[in-house]
Amino acid sequence: MSPRSPKEGAGMWSSVKTQFSNQKVRLEVARKMLEYGIRVSDDCRLFVGGMEVDYSALARDVGADRRVVKQTAEQIRGDAFLYSIFSKITPFGASLQPVVSRVGYSAIVIDADPRAAGVISAATGVLARHRIIVRQALAADPDMFPDAKLTLIVEGQLPGAVIAELNSLETVKSVTVMK
Repeated sequence: MSPRSPKEGAGMWSSVKTQFSNQKVRLEVARKMLEYGIRVSDDCRLFVGGMEVDYSALARDVGADRRVVKQTAEQIRGDAFLYSIFSKITPFGASLQPVVSRVGYSAIVIDADPRAAGVISAATGVLARHRIIVRQALAADPDMFPDAKLTLIVEGQLPGAVIAELNSLETVKSVTVMK
């Protein structure tokens, strides 16, 4: 395996995309693997945490043939740069967003410039000033997900003043609250 390191300053996803240039379906398999936290083992098997993921299951999710998933795993295993990422990736955990109404939480979805510095800090600063407890913060990589948003899961309901203050933040385009 010869290491191919990413270009200096290039994001991780840009570097992964380069490794799968002209391999559209394999790139989609790799994107799903990153999204789900699926890692590749030394023997090219796929795992989420300690649970093995069948090639066919991932293939169905991507809309590809299981052989393409296996070939993607083999390509990753054979490339030092790709393997350095995909052998160590882990799943983040379960999102509480779909169950906020059942557990008494709210989800704040913030559409902001995902490349601006301080978006998370500014939003959580507003919440902290109002003594609102953040249970979970989810932010997608804007290179992988062009419509990346910040989602904050908080305890309880949000007063209108907090929503207005979040909307007034410089980099924020809009705020949506789900109860």
